[in-house]
Order: sequence, then structure tokens, then C-alpha cells
Amino acid sequence: MKIMRLGESGSEQPAVLVSPADGIDRYFSLLPLTADVDGEFLAGGGLDRVRDALEAGELPVLAGAAALRVGSPVARPGSVVGIGMNYAAHAAESGAEPPTVPVVFLKPSNTVTGPCDPAPLPPHSTQYDWEVELGIVIGSEATYLGSVEEASKCIAGYVTANDFSEREYQLPGAAGQWTKGKSLPGSTPLGPWLVPAGEIDGGNLRLRSWVNGEPRQDSSSSELIFDAPTLVHHCSQYMRLEPGDVILTGTPQGVALSGRFPYLQPGDVVEVEVDGLGRQRQELFRARAAVRA
Repeated sequence: MKIMRLGESGSEQPAVLVSPADGIDRYFSLLPLTADVDGEFLAGGGLDRVRDALEAGELPVLAGAAALRVGSPVARPGSVVGIGMNYAAHAAESGAEPPTVPVVFLKPSNTVTGPCDPAPLPPHSTQYDWEVELGIVIGSEATYLGSVEEASKCIAGYVTANDFSEREYQLPGAAGQWTKGKSLPGSTPLGPWLVPAGEIDGGNLRLRSWVNGEPRQDSSSSELIFDAPTLVHHCSQYMRLEPGDVILTGTPQGVALSGRFPYLQPGDVVEVEVDGLGRQRQELFRARAAVRA
């Protein structure tokens, strides 16, 4: 069961994609159940209601769905929480020791875009980087959780994510800050779909990325230093996680920061994929600096 949001930006409609054994994908509208895939839907048992409605044959077929734009599978989250250096090999290529506690930062929720939307390079950026990541979608409030077991019950599902990062803005130097390097417009593509936590093993998923068709990253979520439930539990000690929020679990080795690959340029095409959670494709373009009259 793959939960999606389809249509033009700002006008997406909720849908579910079912891929049965016959290999023919079928799309069904979720409008009989909800106006959108948001925190209220997730907290109210929405995924179970979708499953029940599918089994009962109560959802209408969504005609022409395959031709529609794919939006983020969750409506604009209240919070997007990033985790840094959560793979030992990526920490090493970044010149850092593996962390002993999660490295946590925040991204503005207005950075979230669809998985195949064009991706803007900042007007003066020279060190724009890709990061394939496993994204956690929160399904129920998580505040001061008492255990990792409690935290696992707060996970609604998982998504593919790309955490575009501007390294010159992010890293130490001329006022470099993680917030600056991680907050740029269009820098958090999510999707194409959300898979419920009970239908996929978030702890053993292959993550890959390509730039202009050339392989860059190839790893597994089994190599995470801090797994998904641990991250939810840890973050809940410092912030209130609400339904619909997203945690980006960190990226594996193979980014441009390593020095092994060039940074992104206009016209480059980035693809990222997490097994079972779908593939993204972004074509980079140079955003124009604002001109005031």
C-alpha cells in the first residue's frame, strides 16, 4: 500500500497506489476518506481506514492518475528534523568521528517539494550537494517518550528523501551554519509515496543515488548508527514531534563533500531511491537573484 498525493502544487489530492501480483498498478482516490494526507489523517487511524476500504472495494479508481504530477506524500509537515552524520562512513568522509549521540538540526517545512519537481540551485551557490535519506513520518505525538519501544509505535511509515545541502553555507568558515546550508528553497524532495511502517522493514532498506546516471551512493539503512525508533525516542526528549512531522535519518557516504565527485551544476540530474519507497528525479536549474524595483 503506497500512499500518495497527486496533482499540481497546492492542489494535490490523496490517493493510494496498489501494485498487485499481476504487475498492473492501480490508483484509487482517498477523497471518500480524507481531504489530504496530513497529521490529522495519520493520527486518526487513516492508514488502517485506507487498508479496510481497499479490502472492502470501497475506493473509486482514480482515472489518469499515472499522468499527474506527484507531490510530497504528506502535506506540509509542522517540522522537518534532520539527523547528521548517522552513517560511520559518511562521518569519515566529512572529516568527523562517528557521533555518540544523534546530531540534530531543523529544516523549514517550506523546503518540502515533490519527488520529481525541478530543483533550484541558489543564485550564488558553488557547493550544492545531494543526500539520499530514509525519511520517518510521525503518526502520533511523541513527547518525552519513556522507551524506544514506545517510539516505534509513533512511526506511521517511511518515505524516500533527498536532503540537498549547500556546503559553503553549512560548514565552518565565513559564518557557515547548518541552518543556512539546509534551509534553501526546494531542498527537501519527499516521496513518491509513503509506505506504512508495518509493511516495510525500515531497518534494512537499500539507499542509492545517481548524478547524470553515474552511481554515487549505495548503502543500507542497516548501517545507520542510530536507527529509526532510537531517533524518534531521542528527539522526543528535546521537542514535541507531532503527526505528519518528518525525520530525515541521515545520508550514507558518496556525496560531493567527500572530494571524490564534483558539486552540482545547472542541468545536472539527480536521482535517489530507497528500496520499496520509490525513486526521485530532480533536474537542477539556477535560481535567479531577486531584483527590487
